[in-house]
This record gives sequence, structure tokens and C-alpha cells, in this order.
Amino acid sequence: MKNKINLKKCLEIVLITSLCFIILFVVLNIYEYQVYTKNFNNKINNIVDVLEREYPNLEEKEIIEILNSSNDYQTNNLKKYGLNITNKSIVKENTKKFYEFMVVNTIVFTLGILCIIILFLIYLGKRNKSISEITKYIEELNKKNYSLKIDSNSEDELSILKNEIYKTTVMLKKVAENSNKDKKNLKKSLEDISHQLKTPITSILIMLDNLIAEPDMDKETRQDFIRDIKRNIININFFVQSILKLSKFDANTIKFIKEKTKIKDIIKNASQNVSTLCDLKNIKLNIKGDNNAFINCDFMWQVEAITNIIKNAVEYSYPNNKIDIFYEQNNVYGLITIRDYGKGIEKEELPHIFERFYKGVNSSSDSIGIGLALAKTIIENDNGIISVIKEENGTKFIIKYFNL
Repeated sequence: MKNKINLKKCLEIVLITSLCFIILFVVLNIYEYQVYTKNFNNKINNIVDVLEREYPNLEEKEIIEILNSSNDYQTNNLKKYGLNITNKSIVKENTKKFYEFMVVNTIVFTLGILCIIILFLIYLGKRNKSISEITKYIEELNKKNYSLKIDSNSEDELSILKNEIYKTTVMLKKVAENSNKDKKNLKKSLEDISHQLKTPITSILIMLDNLIAEPDMDKETRQDFIRDIKRNIININFFVQSILKLSKFDANTIKFIKEKTKIKDIIKNASQNVSTLCDLKNIKLNIKGDNNAFINCDFMWQVEAITNIIKNAVEYSYPNNKIDIFYEQNNVYGLITIRDYGKGIEKEELPHIFERFYKGVNSSSDSIGIGLALAKTIIENDNGIISVIKEENGTKFIIKYFNL
């Protein structure tokens, strides 16, 4: 932890309290010294008074020399008066005061120690209370109770820990919500996948049953059945491959290999991928743009994305029509627009066309509603954006790449 404010405050209080008691001890010692000095000086003053009265001829200079003498006399002349100067004060008031001050000093010292102990007990009590609260919070988290609120505005280490636990609580709550959301999405996705596969598989099984049940079926009808079976198998294969690709993006296992790529090369390869579909509906691709325009991207994945968008445009176009494809580059991004003149997409459907398994009211029977979702995922993962505009007669897709 970066901050230990609570402990610091406690130590500051202890230091201030200790300083106060030290000052109090010093004051008491000074006072004690002054009392001893006063008592002793009073006794000396009385002796000097007697000397001056009894020995008027004794000069003041001699008295001063006696008082200021630092000689350590070996004789103990006071012993015959019952006084021992080695272990007793000759001033009885000082002995009395000594015991009084000893009692006072003991009381002050004891109070100081008690105050310090009480301060530490208060600190430990608060700390243990906080630790107990944190323990309860963690126990609740282990019970998957993420509705906890930890309000702590201080900056001591335990408060910081509480705040970190709160952040963890919020994160775990979000993870739990996302987990539930992912489970619901997975359930819905599985239902959609099952529905998407059920129709073509059922058609294949019915046609195979007819072929098996009627071995003498005429050649033309048999060929029609075989073509329909192949078409459904192709659709299933495309669907499965698209699902696998999307699942890789969901698992973050796709690593783009970026390189400087001309936009015209991406469109050229994508156009070739849908050439057969265009021939079947007699749709012409009008491609125009700056041949020197380029972006930094994963070439193969962007071909996949643009192929799906053009394929969608072909599916929504009327036969014997055209699709306009334009591309360029400016100082900010590379641009591709794909404009069809077909059935169009209803205005209320625009927010949903990039959702997985979404099929518009004008979509073809072969549509599986996953191509645009895959295209959007690829483009956005390669630092691009895609949008769609409803035109008066048709639809325009706008793709911008910011990898220049």
C-alpha cells in the first residue's frame, strides 16, 4: 500500500503525548530542584545568621570562601549530631519532598504509559474492526454476493484495500452479468445455428429419400435434385466456415498479418469471388477509384470482408442490373463504397443488419444472415469502420480504413 495515514496519525499522537509527558517530567524535575535548593539555602542562610551574631569579628570574605569551597572534607563533623551526610540529606524538608516528588513522578510516568497503551489499543481496535469488515466482504464475495457497497473516503492502507475490494466487487459483478449475458447469447446462437442448419438439412434428406425411393426417376428431375442438394451443401459449408471464423474472432485467436496493400487488389479479388453469382443474375460491377490508394491491413481477411458485402449487394439486386464500387484514399483514411440498385433495406432494419443471423424482409431464401456480421467483425478488428445508408433505390455500404 502506498499510504499508511492511519498508522502515521496514531504515531503522531503517541509522539505528541510522549513529548507532553517528557516536558511535564522536565518541569517537575526543575520544580523539584528549585524546592530542594530553596530548602537547603534557607538552612545555610540560618547558619550564616548565627555565625554573624555569634562571631561578629568573622569577615564576610571568609564566610563566602566557606560557602563556595569545593573541598571534599574527609571528616564528618555532623555525625555527632546524628546526621550522616553520605546517605541522608541534612535538610529533613528535602527528604519529605523527595518522597512526594517520587510519588508524583511515578503517577505521571504510569499515566504516560497508560495513555500510550490506550492509544495503541484504540488503533488496533479500529484496525481489527476494519480487517473483520474486509473479511466479511470477502466471505460475501465468495458467496457470489456482488451487491456490496464499501464507502471509505480515507487514505489509510485498509481503506485503500477496501476500495480495491470494491473495485474487484464491481468487476466480478460485471463479469457475472456478462457471463449470464454470454450464456443467453450462446443459447440464442445455438438456437439460431440449429434453425439455420435444420432447413437445408431437411431439404437434403427429403430429396435423398425421393432419389432412393424412386430409382427410375427421370434424368432431368434427378439432376434438379442433385443440383439442389449441392446448393444446400454449399450453403451449409459457407455457414459452418463463417461460424468458425466468427468464433475465432470471439476467442481472440485471429492474428492479422498487416502489410501495405492497394485497395484495387482487395476489390479485384473480392469481385472474382462473386463473379459466378454476378453472371447468374447478369449483374455488372462498375469499379472506379484511385489505383494508387492503399491501406495497411491483412489482405486475405479484407478480401473476405469485401466479398461478403458485395455478395450481399448481389443478393439484394434485381437481375440485369449493376453495382457501383468506388475507392480512394485521403490523408485520414482509405475509403470503399459499394452501392447496389436493388430491393433495398427497410429503414427500421438498418440498425440490425450487422447482427448475427439477422435476415431482412427482402433477403433471399438462401441468405443465412451471417455474412455482414462477419464482414463487420473483420473490418473493425483491422482498425476500420463500416456503415450503411438507405438510398432511394438500393443501399450503399461505406467502409473506412484508418490503417494508412
